[in-house]
Amino acid sequence: MSRVALFVTCVGDLVDPDVPAAAVRVLRACGATVTVPEGQTCCGQPAWNAGFADDAATVARTSLDALEAALDGDDGDDGDAEGDADGELTIVVPAGSCAAMIRMYWPTLFDTVGDAEAAARSRRVGERVLELTEWVAEHADALPPMAAPRAGTVAYHRSCHMLRELHVVEQPTELLDRVAGCEVAAWSTDDRCCGFGGTFSVKLPEVSAAMADEKLDSLPDGVIEIVGADASCLLQLRTRAQHRGLAVTTRHIAQVLDEAIGPT
Repeated sequence: MSRVALFVTCVGDLVDPDVPAAAVRVLRACGATVTVPEGQTCCGQPAWNAGFADDAATVARTSLDALEAALDGDDGDDGDAEGDADGELTIVVPAGSCAAMIRMYWPTLFDTVGDAEAAARSRRVGERVLELTEWVAEHADALPPMAAPRAGTVAYHRSCHMLRELHVVEQPTELLDRVAGCEVAAWSTDDRCCGFGGTFSVKLPEVSAAMADEKLDSLPDGVIEIVGADASCLLQLRTRAQHRGLAVTTRHIAQVLDEAIGPT
């Protein structure tokens, strides 16, 4: 049986807790045993992007400790469960931005603050990190038949970090295509930034709102739900749609798959 440690993410923990809960259920439906390492907090990306490397490293180091402990079997798992082909635990992250931070930028962050030991440790952790749809797509054959309770057409938003840094392109839509009754509309701007960008939306709110509006205005006719794999992007699009009084909702792909799988 595959073994997974879930990195919940700040947005998942504080803003949209149903997303990590749904991710756990989807992972279990694929046959995984799932743990949530204690002590994890933020990946440090907001402070890192704002130029506060020391603060980012302080935050990230806490999560590094938690994820490394999970890899070492210190999270309460006795290590006897059969894992993937290599027998190793995989760290799964239900957000492309956080997955990219851990997998790609933690070593640079710790090198920047002169912590060579943490940089080396973070490289080991990063090698075991997958974004949620990456992992689920690899194990999709284990999923039960999936059907949407309400047939309809959705638009899929391709978030920047997943598309341009992790190069996760087809996995999310391939998973949605497995859901009977769920049709993914052709969206001409599906790969355009939503305008959130973490601290970008705080520093340049007018530009951020304009980018979200442009994205929303390009939705194909009849589409009233946007699906994505980054809760922060969905938060941006959802709140902007609400502000404008648009009949557009958002859901994380983990929620879509979880609902389509149904009670297990």
